Amino acid sequence: MSSTYVLAGLLALGLVFAGPIAGWFGSSAELQTGATVFTGIFVQAVPFLVLGVVVSGGIAAFVSPDLLRKLLPRNESAAIGVAGLAGIALPGCECGAVPVSRRLMDQGAPGAAAFAFLLSAPAVNPVVLIATAVAFPGEPGMVAARFTGSLATALVMGFLWARFGRPEWFTTQPRGHEHWVPGRSRWQVFTEAARHDFLQAAAFLVVGAAAAAALHVLVPADWYRSLAGQMLVSILVLALLAVVLALCSEADAFVAASMSSLPLLPRLVFLVVGPAVDVKLFAMQAGTFGRRFALRFAPATFAVATGCGALAGLIFLGAR
Repeated sequence: MSSTYVLAGLLALGLVFAGPIAGWFGSSAELQTGATVFTGIFVQAVPFLVLGVVVSGGIAAFVSPDLLRKLLPRNESAAIGVAGLAGIALPGCECGAVPVSRRLMDQGAPGAAAFAFLLSAPAVNPVVLIATAVAFPGEPGMVAARFTGSLATALVMGFLWARFGRPEWFTTQPRGHEHWVPGRSRWQVFTEAARHDFLQAAAFLVVGAAAAAALHVLVPADWYRSLAGQMLVSILVLALLAVVLALCSEADAFVAASMSSLPLLPRLVFLVVGPAVDVKLFAMQAGTFGRRFALRFAPATFAVATGCGALAGLIFLGAR
C-alpha cells in the first residue's frame, strides 16, 4: 500500500501549496503553456485510464489463466491467431499481461501464443481504440491503422518465436506482479489489480503528460518543422520516444495527439511501439522470463512494431 500513501501525500501537498504553485506558474508564459498542455492531456486521458483499470480488474478477477489456456487450440499456428485476437475481448495493462503470459506457458500453452497475447491485450482492446478515436477526432484511419499495426505486431512476433525461439533463454522460476492468485476472493483480486494498475498507469501518465508539455515549451517550433519534413527520421525518433516514455496504452493517444506539428504516420508508430516494448516492459520481461530472453525479444519487438506500424500507416493514412 506504500504507493497509495505516496499518492495521497502528494495530493495533500498539492492542496496545501496550491496558492504558491499557482503564483509561480502565473509568472511565466512558458509555464502557463506547459501547464495548459499538461492539464489538457491529463483530463482527457483520465476517464479512459479509469475505464481501462476497471475492465482490467474485472478480467483479473473473473478470467483466470486456466480458462485462457483451455480456450487455446492445440495447433500452434491456430493458437497464435486466437491468442492475438483474444486481446480484443480481454483488455489489460501491459504489466498485467506479462505474468499472465508466463502463467499460460507454465500451464502448457505454446510460448508463441502466450507472447501474441502479451502484445495484443494492451494494444487492440476496445478501451484503447475508443481512446484513440477520441484523441484523433475525424481521423478514423488512425484507429484502423493502430488496430492493424498492433495486431500484426503480436501475430508476427508469435510466429517468429515459434520459428526461432529457444526454451533455454528462459529462467526456471517466474517472477513478477501477478494479480490472479488461488485463494483470493474475486473482490480482493479486482481491488488489488485495479489499485495496482491505476497507480502504475497514472504515474506513467503524469510522466508522459509532463514530457509532452516540456516538448511544447522547450523544443523550438523550427525543430518540429524540420523533423516533419524527414519522415523516416521522425518515425525513428517517435518510436524511441515511445520506448523511453513508457506510457499506459489507455492514455498514450492523447500524448500523441498533442504532437500536432508532426505528421500522423510517426505518431501512429509511437502508438504501436509503446504498448509492445518500453523500458518498464523490458524490466518486467527480464524479471519474469530472464535477461537472455528480454535482450532478444525486446529489440525484435521494437523492429517489428516499428515496421508494422509504418506499413499500417501507409495503408490507412498515406504518407502524412
